Amino acid sequence: MSDELVHLQRRPDGVALVTLDRPKANALSLPLLRQLAAVFEELAADLPGAVVIWGGPRIFAAGADIAGFGGPEEAAVIGREFRVAFDRVAALPRVVLAAVCGYALGGGCELALACDLRIVADTAKLGQPEIQLGIIPGAGGTQRLPRLIGAARAKDLVLTGRHVDADEALRIGLADRVVPADQVLDTALELAAALAAGPLVAQQSAKLAIDLGAEASLADGLDLESRLFVEVFGTEDAREGIRSFLEHGPGRARFRGR
Repeated sequence: MSDELVHLQRRPDGVALVTLDRPKANALSLPLLRQLAAVFEELAADLPGAVVIWGGPRIFAAGADIAGFGGPEEAAVIGREFRVAFDRVAALPRVVLAAVCGYALGGGCELALACDLRIVADTAKLGQPEIQLGIIPGAGGTQRLPRLIGAARAKDLVLTGRHVDADEALRIGLADRVVPADQVLDTALELAAALAAGPLVAQQSAKLAIDLGAEASLADGLDLESRLFVEVFGTEDAREGIRSFLEHGPGRARFRGR
């Protein structure tokens, strides 16, 4: 069996496809988490236009590798590796999409939460079932989840450990698009390619403003937005976008990502 558990493919359209490959359930072992962190470190050093994380057509990720669980000392090691890997996913200054088929549970759901958008199969199941083991989520489930869907809904999922289907995930904001299972990857790649052809500096600024603003006071968030708003006008893409709009109307600009 190959020791490569995370594959990186850089596509000609500017999209980086990151594939989890640990049969049978893509359990998030320490080696897999370290490889995921290394892949996103590589992406940060040589930025693509957008990223898709894909677990394959059967399952996104069933969660942490429970065989590695022990006492508090093991939990500290596991928690640290999750934090490093998922923080790198979330911090990448490009749009990161999760393409979710099958189950995204526990750490798998938390990986999807670290992404910017979630394209979900109509047959998928998502959830934070850690409470059923007598523990709590340790890779963002108690923090990223309520920021995405609200505190009460996050408590419902975390405290009961129940799974939600794709329709409910879309309704509560845990999924952004729901498509047939055989269309998930193509849909995610198509959206990622469109984003990769867009104004990348503006996308980066918008992502930063939203992510940092969510942690700040309204006044501080508005200050950040104002600063980034001014800065982005200095980009080549902003000049092209404004020129194209004035000459040809909306949606006709051809951006160069700078």
